[in-house]
Amino acid sequence: MEQLLRAELRTRTLRAFGSSGAGCISEGYAYDTDTGPVFVKVNRRTQARQMFEGEMASLEALRSTGLVRVPKPMKVIDLPGGGAVFVMEHLKMRSLSSQASKLGDQMAELHLYNQKLREKAKARESTVNEWQDDWPTFFTQHRLQAQLDLIEKDYADRETRELWSRLQVKIPDLFSGIEIVPALLHGDLWSGNVAEDDQGPIIYDPASFYGHSEFELAIALMFGGFPRSFFTAYHRKIPKAPGFDKRLLLYQLFNYLNHWNHFGREYRSPSLGMMRKLLR
Repeated sequence: MEQLLRAELRTRTLRAFGSSGAGCISEGYAYDTDTGPVFVKVNRRTQARQMFEGEMASLEALRSTGLVRVPKPMKVIDLPGGGAVFVMEHLKMRSLSSQASKLGDQMAELHLYNQKLREKAKARESTVNEWQDDWPTFFTQHRLQAQLDLIEKDYADRETRELWSRLQVKIPDLFSGIEIVPALLHGDLWSGNVAEDDQGPIIYDPASFYGHSEFELAIALMFGGFPRSFFTAYHRKIPKAPGFDKRLLLYQLFNYLNHWNHFGREYRSPSLGMMRKLLR
């Protein structure tokens, strides 16, 4: 792999430093090169290029706003034996702590970015083309139902099927009376994907899409690691809308279902527990 990296990055220097690591999905390596340090993610699965190209597009979209700091993506490279590597800027990061409030402020600005663009467009145009997408329908069909289809295929879980048949008809009521302007989301904002350095907060490993800003907070609240100052700063700019707490359960349900599909039956119980809470 190192010979391939030298050729693709056009560097004579390629010196590994630090310790290699394996995340839930990919391996990670750090190298010094002629132009500076890089971080290399390696995945040998057949769909690795598609996955890394999605991550690269996510990082580019987040960087383009100028509102949040992410590692600069560089290149996706196919591995000869199958799979791919993703090369990006290496940042010397530490756990998020003193910069949590600043990150909360930045994430709120990111989620308001499209809304501000729309307001500028309204001021410029006499005829406004507004977003027409139905978020509750999209989220139900293309997020929740997609996860449940995988669970049905792999487990044929009768209780899950019965709870879902009762829950899905109640979902539109959770969005009654609120306006949703699609926001650019990080998409996987748990504590393992945020950090800081001396310059400020950093977010990485995104799975970006356009959706409801509240979706972003669900996983941040599920597994800990975010100081209270993050949420205080965030809600100072984006206050909780009516029904926030119940919708948060719905968004956390997606994450539990997704974990069930990725990591196995240990997530069955919290998934069903969340569905029962939503039905109360």
